[in-house]
Amino acid sequence: MARVRSVYICQQCGGQSARWQGKCPECGAWNSLQEELLERKTLGMALSAGAGAPPVAMDSVDSMAEERFSSGLEELDRVLGGGFVQGSLVLLGGPPGIGKSTLLLQVARHLASQRPPVLYVSGEESPRQIRLRAERLGPVPGGVLLLPETNLEAIEARIQEVGPGLVIVDSIQTLFRSDLAPAPGSVTQVRECAASLMRLAKTRGVPVILVGHVTKGGEIAGPRVLEHLVDTVLHFEGHGVHSVRALRSVKNRFGGTHEVGLFQMGTRGLDPIPDASSFFLSQRAQGAPGTVVFPSMEGSRPVLVEVQALVAESFLAAQGVPPTRRAVGLDGNRLSLLLAVLQKRTGGLGLHQCDVYANVAGGMRLLEPALDLPLVLAIASSRANLPLDPGVAACGEVGLGGEIRAVSGLEARLRELAKLGFERCLIPARSLPGEVLEGLGRLKVQPVTTLAEALRALGLPASVERSEAASRTVRKLRPKDPPPAPGAWPPRADPF
Repeated sequence: MARVRSVYICQQCGGQSARWQGKCPECGAWNSLQEELLERKTLGMALSAGAGAPPVAMDSVDSMAEERFSSGLEELDRVLGGGFVQGSLVLLGGPPGIGKSTLLLQVARHLASQRPPVLYVSGEESPRQIRLRAERLGPVPGGVLLLPETNLEAIEARIQEVGPGLVIVDSIQTLFRSDLAPAPGSVTQVRECAASLMRLAKTRGVPVILVGHVTKGGEIAGPRVLEHLVDTVLHFEGHGVHSVRALRSVKNRFGGTHEVGLFQMGTRGLDPIPDASSFFLSQRAQGAPGTVVFPSMEGSRPVLVEVQALVAESFLAAQGVPPTRRAVGLDGNRLSLLLAVLQKRTGGLGLHQCDVYANVAGGMRLLEPALDLPLVLAIASSRANLPLDPGVAACGEVGLGGEIRAVSGLEARLRELAKLGFERCLIPARSLPGEVLEGLGRLKVQPVTTLAEALRALGLPASVERSEAASRTVRKLRPKDPPPAPGAWPPRADPF
């Protein structure tokens, strides 16, 4: 008879404790320990239930490439590294309503005729609900089998009975094994159910897609071992007010990581965006101060986006109220750091008494440090109220000393700018390639070493004096009462 014992397991990191504690000793999360009954009869992450496979010499292993097949969506194939791999386990995470189920239904519709049948396991919706959503995408295919089931043993039996070409599980947090005491969604259930599906995928050679819920912080719910267990981890991102969706590869054992696939949510599902640069620059404002084009690198693909900044006088700052800093589509802490560098290393732009707003147009979210230089140039352009040449772009990391540091993928960025007809690009001097690049057309490359040099190259002043009208307005807002004498108490306000 299997031994049963009670332990307290953290629902955030999966750490175990013999007694309850308010704070998890492993990850530091509060009130995350829950009592669970464990039976020591699970297989864990073993690939077989027996004694295991014998060791194999590395030089005798077949080095042929993994067999792949297309998902039917070019952007998804890009993120996967060329398509699905036989026997792979893919984890897809994203916030509610972002379009995970819609994406998987479109994949199922395509593969229903290429690799029938496709088994769609749903633990949250009924077959009628899934069909109603599928009807909005077009004609309902006949090669998709719907299985409303949460019991893992029943799901494994159906997979062995049907022999599908693809298995979709929506979601892994709803499955449970009947021989385990914890409730569905607990760390033990998620770990053991994922391990069982992994063994099934490897032994039968069928790709399995797991849909994972996310926490408030945007991470996939459940133990961290879930992401280590699967072959590929994909994050589906997007803003509710924008129709653009980004599918990012965080982990991929069969391809490159940090690849990004771009989609646009429409009435008939998700439409791939093959030419992302033209898409994001199609609504660019011409002749407006505070806008600069930035050639970003999303995985191995360059994408041109518009970086916008708005600087406005803050009359409340004269009375001690901190100015407003807002960032959309980029790191707010990085914005504050660049404002400090701009104020310290360029002679001062008076930004300490200005509200600054920064935005990446189109709904993209950028985190790479090469965004620093175009963001600073956009801020300086808005502060001076001087529009920049629409044919100018910039990329480069800004250090605390005001130096422009090198960036990666420069050649691909420049070729994307040249393809869309840009005429000038500011780049870090240390990133300049040794040989002369060919095929750039009329694009001229201008290397810069410091932030002040970059501002002068575009005709932007390094210091902007406030207008006399603004100074008079600030003086009017200052308190008129003289300060108290040294050592004297300030006068008490009359309550009546």
